[in-house]
Amino acid sequence: MKKIGILFGQENTFPQAFIDRVNQKAVDGITAEFVKIEQVEQAVPCGYDVIVDRISQDVPFYRAYLKNAALTGTAIINNPFWWSADEKFFNNALAVQLGVPVPKTLLLPSKARPDDTNENSFRNLSMFNWDQAFERIGFPAFMKPHAGGGWKSVYKVDNPEQAWRAYDETGQLVMLYQEAIEFDDYFRCYCLGGKHVLIMPYEPRNAPHERYQTTMKTEGEAGQQLLDTIKDYTLRLCQGLGYDFNTVEFAVRGGVPIAIDFGNPAPDADVNSVGAENFEWVVEHAALLAIERAQNNQAGKTNLTWGKFVQDAVGSAPATAKARETDVQVGTPVTETNDLGATGAPKPAAKKAATKKAASSLAVPPTGEVPTTEQPAAKKAAAPKSAAAKPAAKAAASPKAPAAKKPVAKKSE
Repeated sequence: MKKIGILFGQENTFPQAFIDRVNQKAVDGITAEFVKIEQVEQAVPCGYDVIVDRISQDVPFYRAYLKNAALTGTAIINNPFWWSADEKFFNNALAVQLGVPVPKTLLLPSKARPDDTNENSFRNLSMFNWDQAFERIGFPAFMKPHAGGGWKSVYKVDNPEQAWRAYDETGQLVMLYQEAIEFDDYFRCYCLGGKHVLIMPYEPRNAPHERYQTTMKTEGEAGQQLLDTIKDYTLRLCQGLGYDFNTVEFAVRGGVPIAIDFGNPAPDADVNSVGAENFEWVVEHAALLAIERAQNNQAGKTNLTWGKFVQDAVGSAPATAKARETDVQVGTPVTETNDLGATGAPKPAAKKAATKKAASSLAVPPTGEVPTTEQPAAKKAAAPKSAAAKPAAKAAASPKAPAAKKPVAKKSE
């Protein structure tokens, strides 16, 4: 008997409907249930041929469990290894290569330094040029984390001052600075199995429970051409990224669908938000997908979906060199000082006075900035500095920035 499981968190309507639908189909040799996790041991199979993952993006323990399950033959929907490596900035870059329009986007260094770093950790990074960023992206714009979702830490900004205030609130987050798309039409599309697409008119400016209560604005032949293009772009993205169960959002500007958000490990499938008709489509196609994956599962082998990007990368990799005689050497003890000041040898006992002096010098924070091309004084004073360029002593003394404009959900993420 092959088992299909669903791993889920706070959602209520989809998991039970999915289990019921799979079991109602009464496919010979296949059953479905909620995943049960007890003891997790490395390289030991979990007992499921397929797991539909709806929660591991928020629970690291589940992510580790799923990777171990995948290693021992379970088909995971979606691939947990890809989602661990996935993030919005890379997705946008890949979309460009796939021929799918996306908003103009820049990557911002974090405002605050990551833990255990100082200015020397950023000697390859020049001062960020805000003027060039504003010229390239324009206004209005969005500032949002380069990895993550759910409209967390998302800011809409209309001028440089708002952009700087928002940036001052982002801490250690690496952010995207992205043009806002003023759209004529908007769509959210389910894609399951890399082949089944449901295109839904969507209004992100409405309250969450009312976002699907809208209609398509483009009509006639132009409307049909738009739907055909959206379907094509959705398949390109999901096949390129390797998502089994995904949603893709498009903002349509001047008749051109621009992909806004298209990397979702567990897209919303609640009947109370997507509506009964859309919910029925998702439940049915998710059940068919899981059954198909269970039937095709090969015990003890890798049963994951990998995107065309990864497949092409593996296919173009250099052939493995023929086995040859290995060369193994044993290193010698290190006694000389390395570039961080460590010698590898025991430190000689220091005198009491010397110890106090050393402690005093160590307590002084590092100072100095990464050398950069000189900017006009007025611009250097106005724009905030990233963690890479801001001296530690000044960072500690900086006053708290004014509250940034509250995140809004008026435009697409």
